Amino acid sequence: MGLAFRLKTLTVAVAALSIANFANAAGLDRSGQDITAFLQDGLYAEASYTYLDADVTGYDNADISNDNNAYQKGNKINDIAESYDFFRYGIKADINDTFSVGILYDEPYGAAADYVGDSNFVARGDRDAVIRDVTGNPAITEGIADAEIGRLTDIVIDQSTPQAEREAAISSITGLRTAKAIADAEEATTGEGTNVEVRSENITAILGAKFGPNKNFQVYGGPVAQQIRADVKLRGLAYSAATGYTANISNDQAYGWLAGLSYSKPEIALKAALTYRSEIDHSSPIYEQYPAVGLAKGDSIDITTPESVNFDFQTGINPTTLATARVRWVPWGDFAIVPPLYTDVSKTRYPEGLPLVSYDDDQWMVELGLAKRLAPALAISGNIGWDSGAGNPVTSLGPIEGYYSAGLGAKYNVTENWAVSAGGKYLWFGDAKGKTPTQNIVSDFESNDGYVLGVKVSYQAQ
Repeated sequence: MGLAFRLKTLTVAVAALSIANFANAAGLDRSGQDITAFLQDGLYAEASYTYLDADVTGYDNADISNDNNAYQKGNKINDIAESYDFFRYGIKADINDTFSVGILYDEPYGAAADYVGDSNFVARGDRDAVIRDVTGNPAITEGIADAEIGRLTDIVIDQSTPQAEREAAISSITGLRTAKAIADAEEATTGEGTNVEVRSENITAILGAKFGPNKNFQVYGGPVAQQIRADVKLRGLAYSAATGYTANISNDQAYGWLAGLSYSKPEIALKAALTYRSEIDHSSPIYEQYPAVGLAKGDSIDITTPESVNFDFQTGINPTTLATARVRWVPWGDFAIVPPLYTDVSKTRYPEGLPLVSYDDDQWMVELGLAKRLAPALAISGNIGWDSGAGNPVTSLGPIEGYYSAGLGAKYNVTENWAVSAGGKYLWFGDAKGKTPTQNIVSDFESNDGYVLGVKVSYQAQ
């Protein structure tokens, strides 16, 4: 082979890396929206499956007061992270030496969390215990609360009572009635835990055009069709009056676009690509139930999935070794889920209304790797990565602040055209405190981890 880098054989090593390029923990990011299938040479097709299993445990907050920053270590929270899997498909073909087309399918955004056990994220059926916790009065029961409401009502209707005393009585009545409403909602959902599931699907069509003296440059772009759906259940005293709240967001299809620029230099197996994906605006049907205020309503919700920028790079170090780098940016700080009923109810206390889910920071992800061809049909790879997360404290529906990772992969060419790849990645999650939409700290999660496994079948003809 001499000093020449044969891109075809080195691609064997690169493809092994892509199996483990997954699990962007910030926000709802999952697949990383990889487009490298489109950057392959010749006719190329792939189908891959990825599985994530994480261990996310912590403690709830023993102090459920209205002091946003108060935290006292409470009950153990069992593993809330449900296993999660998704598929990716891609096909790319050259029309001629200038134009290429491709279609990619992936599942870019998702979440799967389920609280079980004895914590403030699981509804309890003990009405008196709930009323005591909400009011902060260890001696009160529902019967005492009813009697107190009656006594305070007499004070309010007595016109001889000083105004300040009447206002204090009204405030106390409101607090007691709120405690009873929360007890009603807790009783109606006894034993149920907080749960969230988000699923999405993307289909991207890409047209690329090569240009330059040696066709080293390529511009590409195309439309993106996206579907997204979600189910959310808030349970337990961590959510105060919102306990029992349920939202079902039905499938909605909306459209965006992708554009990018790539450069290749086959002599040294160099490829670089910068890809931008637009925001996608959804207007989805939603059905909400808010037991504590006795409301249920069907409506629509506007959700905008975020824009993103991916940078993919590889270069040969020697005829059998590649170095790779990948950078991804997603502005999760601009993202929010704002259900109409939930937000309208929150305006009684927060005039601007509260989103159900939001993030404080943008996500940055960096991954570096090496791939080595050991034999004409076999390559191995390794990578390390870092994800910034999307802020801390973060929503209690996904209490992780980014991660560090290490991955290994391998690819074997079964025939000249067909190959099988497999890989895995270990994740060390960042510690995070969970918060509710009211910004109250309700949990603390530390020393958590997870792993990702993937397998891919690919076909390439040049």
